[in-house]
Amino acid sequence: MSTRVEPDLLPALKAYGAAGAEQCLNCGNCTAICPLSTTGNPFPRDCIRLAQVGLRDRLRSSLDPWLCYYCGECSSTCPRGAEPGETMMAVRRWLTAQYDWTGLARRLQTSRGWVWASLLFPVLLILLLATFFHGPVITERVALNTFAPVELIHQLDLILAGMIAFFLFSNLYRMHRLAMSREPGTGIPFSLYLREAWRLAYHFLTQARFSRCESRRRWLSHLVLVGGYVTMFLLIVVFLSWFQTDELYPLYHPQRWVGYLAALAILYGAGDALWGRLHKRHQMHRFSHPGDWLFPLLLVLMAVSGLSIHVFRYQGWPMATYLTYVAHLALMLSLYVCVGPMGKWSHLAYRPFAVYLQAVKEAARARQGAATQLAPAG
Repeated sequence: MSTRVEPDLLPALKAYGAAGAEQCLNCGNCTAICPLSTTGNPFPRDCIRLAQVGLRDRLRSSLDPWLCYYCGECSSTCPRGAEPGETMMAVRRWLTAQYDWTGLARRLQTSRGWVWASLLFPVLLILLLATFFHGPVITERVALNTFAPVELIHQLDLILAGMIAFFLFSNLYRMHRLAMSREPGTGIPFSLYLREAWRLAYHFLTQARFSRCESRRRWLSHLVLVGGYVTMFLLIVVFLSWFQTDELYPLYHPQRWVGYLAALAILYGAGDALWGRLHKRHQMHRFSHPGDWLFPLLLVLMAVSGLSIHVFRYQGWPMATYLTYVAHLALMLSLYVCVGPMGKWSHLAYRPFAVYLQAVKEAARARQGAATQLAPAG
């Protein structure tokens, strides 16, 4: 791999939100105080140094930015005010653009015009489709599945999920190629990938590394948000024919309370993130990128509109139900276009995948070291 120095790397990272990295003297305080940093992964110090000296390829292949959960201790205690935590956040945005082969991530991460366009286009598209392709509008009673046939909506959901999966997995493949390209030797045995695969599900579901940071409340808030979001995603994409029905179930029915709990979990987690950014009481909330606002804001609006649909259905208000349903679809599509696989949403996949790849790397190095020790002397 090339070790060419690119002096414009640090200025390029500033477009992704890096703040103060040029002030860093590499004293190592940030790495020493970080509860997640290790000898093999000395972040944030190593990432900042790579950015300062312009080692673009080494920074592209690094997994360290994804192993950081931005507890803020490094920035709070930096003697130079170099904001190492924010630089790590900027590198994650930059890496998201590096993994994306379409170029959209770079535009969405660095251009407010593209952000606005990605918000407005889905809204206009849904309004257009709802205006010309909706089913019969029944006003005597709520008939949501007549206005928006569940079979059609389910098919569109599956198409959207397929597109998201295609972009996300192709970007994960590029992430894998970049992260493993600097490993010595002829290759890593496939058996090691299988042996460490359990880490993917474990870290996705538990966010276990996050729990080792200073603030366990933030870990719990994040865990609740992920749980609520994943539950709602499954209800909409996999179980929509059960979830979207004109039959009015009692409150104790799973169709109601599972949806309500998922929506409340999203409101708690995303609302907590917005509250923190509004008041800037925590180090990680002092600086904000458009995606840092849009992701939780769209989640809150989706949860509110989803709950409103149920309230209007049970109150027997047809037009309010139909109009809110259209708004809900527009918010959902905006979420996946604006902060989907090319934005903040992708962190849900990149973080556990990075933990997994790092474990594979360490296992491969341990195996190689054992083989070297067992090799007969020349």
